[in-house]
Amino acid sequence: MGSRVVSIVILVWFVAGLVAAGQRGYFNEPPAQCSHVTTLAVTVLAGPLNYLGMNPKMGCTLPQPSN
Repeated sequence: MGSRVVSIVILVWFVAGLVAAGQRGYFNEPPAQCSHVTTLAVTVLAGPLNYLGMNPKMGCTLPQPSN
């Protein structure tokens, strides 16, 4: 029974994050840059914290080949 409650809480958490990302327009077009992908991922992971004022933004730098 406890694992079912945890599963439901996790599902609701991610759904809240997906809704927040949708409201911010992150699904209107495909991500063009790495930072768009990471911002989308962090927004979904933040879940309901988005509605408490959190607005996560992420950047990323891709590794460069060594010389």
